[in-house]
Amino acid sequence: MMVSYGVNTLISDSGVIKYRIISERWEVNTLKNPSRWIFEKGIFMEQYDKTFHVEGYIQADTAWYYDQLKLWELRGRVSIRNVNGLVFRSEELFWDGIKHEFYSHQFSRLVTPERTLEGTYFRSDEQMMHYEVSNSVGSFVTDDMEGEDNSTPPTAAPSGTPSATEQSQQPAAGQPEAQPVRQKAVRKAATQKSNYQK
Repeated sequence: MMVSYGVNTLISDSGVIKYRIISERWEVNTLKNPSRWIFEKGIFMEQYDKTFHVEGYIQADTAWYYDQLKLWELRGRVSIRNVNGLVFRSEELFWDGIKHEFYSHQFSRLVTPERTLEGTYFRSDEQMMHYEVSNSVGSFVTDDMEGEDNSTPPTAAPSGTPSATEQSQQPAAGQPEAQPVRQKAVRKAATQKSNYQK
């Protein structure tokens, strides 16, 4: 077991610097199964592209990295920001380095320049380009809604002429007047998907 304090280190992959990790305390524990890196006092990570430009930031109050599984578990005020203006916030986030995806089963908020989404399930690729938010509420452009055709507005019958609905509700001669029939409520899709592919 090894403990380091005041950590500010660069991490490379295949000779290319990929991340900077900044943490008050970093514990490497190989005695636990599975072995893990523990960041109990919080973590701040910068992710770099091949030309050493910042691609994004990840921050959390507590983090664990299971090195054999290549899995990050981030807890408490998790925040991600990338160069495309996307901001993700949650109390939990898992980052699977084998499947190259992020996911969360806690309430999450995703803000992009075009939309704001909130939901209790989140899944995305590592670049946060293709994501899925389920059990969601949010604001986004109506063209993004699935299964809706907003292109043709309803047509109105000329005044004085009963519509087809009104004609079908009029009683036949000699029958008692029927109670008005309520129109069926239309439920609109609330789940937003962004062409996520595994």
